[in-house]
Amino acid sequence: MGHDSPRDRIRVGLVGAGGVGARHARTLAGFPDVELVGLADAVPGAADALAAELGVPVARDADELLAHDLDGIWLCVPPFAHGELELAAVRAGVPFLVEKPLATGVAVAEQVARAVAAAGLPTATGYHWRHLDTVAAARAVCAAHRPRLVDATWLDRVPPPAWWSRRERSGGQVVEQLTHVLDLARLLAGEVVEVRATAAPSGAEGRDVDDATAALLAFDSGAVGTVTAACSLPGKLRAGLDVVCDGAAVELTETSLTVTTAEGATRSEPRVDARTAVDRAFLDVLAGGAPAEGLVDYAEALRTHRVAVAIAESARSGDAVRP
Repeated sequence: MGHDSPRDRIRVGLVGAGGVGARHARTLAGFPDVELVGLADAVPGAADALAAELGVPVARDADELLAHDLDGIWLCVPPFAHGELELAAVRAGVPFLVEKPLATGVAVAEQVARAVAAAGLPTATGYHWRHLDTVAAARAVCAAHRPRLVDATWLDRVPPPAWWSRRERSGGQVVEQLTHVLDLARLLAGEVVEVRATAAPSGAEGRDVDDATAALLAFDSGAVGTVTAACSLPGKLRAGLDVVCDGAAVELTETSLTVTTAEGATRSEPRVDARTAVDRAFLDVLAGGAPAEGLVDYAEALRTHRVAVAIAESARSGDAVRP
């Protein structure tokens, strides 16, 4: 924490008042032990309505927020806007939670990771699926039954923000969206050592993010995997992953888990609100507690980000890429 004496409430700021930032801001404002000190957004006026709703001040920028003796800061900005914000937080000695993806490519994320490691700063990332109790259950199955095949899928529409449709601003669908299930693929089956990908180019005017991507993954555990992503639908059709193990299968989405063994199939639904849990887990770290098992720090998120960027690179080049 950036102060010496104990205080009643955890002081936090938030940058980025778009859809995801607004969700985090409302969650933070709802905790009785949190003081949301202020909101900032790079677009003038973009934070005004949210700030009025929550009764918190609007700050000019992240530097103004960081000058307020914060315990932590939430960075909820589009992929292209990462880098300087995180480095400013590191310089100020303020722990941060950053939304995924960490950047559009790898260079910025690697630079931030080095700075975070050198400073020994607590961090968290927006991989909220990891906080689901169903993910913990799936992990137990995969620990007891060796994973052999992973099938990760995200079949959806193009999200509304204009930046999403441009590869240099979003990183593309695999980097920006599918990254959630790639993160779980790593968690359940081990590190990815090689990817081979191909893509169906965009058929939409003004969008250079591919319509669809297909990839093959090789894991260090000996498991193999497939990735399928598409953004040409009118709405979300499916997002999740299936893991075929020795003697068991796991079908996991954000809202359900089905485990099939020789005894039959059992289906369960999460009892945890993961989107609230990810914020609470980092607040508990800021208050001096131990990190929750589901908390994905910057270094761990970077491992997932490298895989997503490798798939995007392979799709562009046609060559196998080792993350």
